[in-house]
Amino acid sequence: MEKNINKKQTFMAGVMTIMFAQIIIKVLGLLYRLVITNIDYFGDEGNGLYGAGFQIYMLLLSVATTGIPGAIAKLTSERIAVGKHKEAHRIFKIAFMLFACIGLVGTSLLFFGAKYIAAELIGNPAVEGVLVALSPSIFFVAISAVIRGYFNGMYNMKATSNSQMLEQLFKSILTIGIVVAIFFIFTTNPASLAEIFNISEENVTATMAAGANLASTISAAIGFVYLYGFYARRKKEIWNNIKESKAEYKPESIKKTIKTILFLSIPMSLASIVSAINRNVDTFTVINGLTIALETQGKLAADLIVAEATRLYGILSGKVDMLIGLPLSLNIAFATALVPAVAEAMALGDKKTVTRRVSFSLRTTMLIGLPCAIGLCVLAGPILELLFPNAIAAEAPMLLQISSFTIIFTVLNQTMNGALQGIGKIFVPAISLGCGALTKLILNLVLIPIPEIGIMGAAIGSVSCHVIACIINYSVLRKNIELDIKPVQSIIKPILATVLMGICAIATLKGAQLLLGSSRIATLCAIVAAIVVYALSIILLKVFKREDYHMLPYGDKIYAFMEKIHLVKP
Repeated sequence: MEKNINKKQTFMAGVMTIMFAQIIIKVLGLLYRLVITNIDYFGDEGNGLYGAGFQIYMLLLSVATTGIPGAIAKLTSERIAVGKHKEAHRIFKIAFMLFACIGLVGTSLLFFGAKYIAAELIGNPAVEGVLVALSPSIFFVAISAVIRGYFNGMYNMKATSNSQMLEQLFKSILTIGIVVAIFFIFTTNPASLAEIFNISEENVTATMAAGANLASTISAAIGFVYLYGFYARRKKEIWNNIKESKAEYKPESIKKTIKTILFLSIPMSLASIVSAINRNVDTFTVINGLTIALETQGKLAADLIVAEATRLYGILSGKVDMLIGLPLSLNIAFATALVPAVAEAMALGDKKTVTRRVSFSLRTTMLIGLPCAIGLCVLAGPILELLFPNAIAAEAPMLLQISSFTIIFTVLNQTMNGALQGIGKIFVPAISLGCGALTKLILNLVLIPIPEIGIMGAAIGSVSCHVIACIINYSVLRKNIELDIKPVQSIIKPILATVLMGICAIATLKGAQLLLGSSRIATLCAIVAAIVVYALSIILLKVFKREDYHMLPYGDKIYAFMEKIHLVKP
């Protein structure tokens, strides 16, 4: 009998495990970004430097690592489903060595290429320190990704969720600690920094940004140490399962196994690589495009133009993208859990399970994306004022309002990407997003240099990009598996619930401002009221049927409680 290491979580339990971790991660991420953004000398310019460097890092990280968890999870789940535990473990060991080498290459490229990338590609030499500070983390993330994929393939999502939460905890603490330390020393004894580290008022912002990203490298190393310990503690149980497995074992050559891993991980990585390229479209075009727009306006001195362009990019990357990323992190749980779940069901020929899980995930994705998009749109200004009282920017509310609509299409793409990879259509997510990224590149190049549009062109490009990708993904998915998507239940009712929520949010905000006088308290009241109204609307409109609650962890207890308080009929 198999040991506890391979006792499977249910599909939705796995989703909830990852979702809970992502909530913690994003809350911690939000907190440290709020703190450092509101610190003097960091602000929007610091966010611009931090974000520009981080997006380049994410591009190299995508090339080196991103397809690993999904690929290893798929290969592992397929073999464990038919009892081939030894083969699954062998794939894990070979993948670990393979991606350790790939990770070292990625680290070297970023470290030695930092100066060229900062000056020539991004257009701001101050980003070099950020890139150097981030470079070692590519190696640690690469080998960590293999361990996460191995345990995801066993439906043990704790390795991923716990390590990510630990990483984010240390990242948050270290980021705040390093940035505050630099600020404190600079403001109390600037001479010491100038003499020892060559830090002056002109480059203190760049130093803070580099320090913030150094925290990412340290936390990635800590995350790997935890994951290796997680694996070591379960190694005995893994070997017991291998010994008890009765499946015939015919080892492939190392060369053939590497080909199998790369054949799967490279296409899976393509979607993430294209996604990283898509984000870097802004990195490469926004500062350069805004420089052209600002020069055309002629309102700023030449030496201030790059700093102003970096500040505007910082609003996009440090505030807007961070807020947009919150709902995306919640939904990534479905994409992560769908790959091994759908792959296993396909391996067993269980098409009914594939239909049920994918359809339920898409409906739930809509229920996450719609309210987040509309909530950020109608409360854009108040939310930014609540979170960034010391770094308010006039351009931010409209930028957030436009960008908020990317949430709906991005979360749908996340879920559909997981389903497509699970059924073997591993190139489709990359192709669809590639078409979207090309559209975004064209729109950015055309719109951003226009002074009247400027930074808003990047938001328009992002929305267009994800709409196109969503249309392509859905078309391919519908042709390959049967979907149980009823328009009234899955689209019309959620939209109605979202409209009611939006009206309630605006009314509550205005009413609370009149009664309380405090705009920040009024914003909190509006957010709480919106959540309550949306939840009640979903229940009263019967968006979830009785059988849908069975798929949720504690779903039967939730339904029983709603019966008790007469929200639903017995």
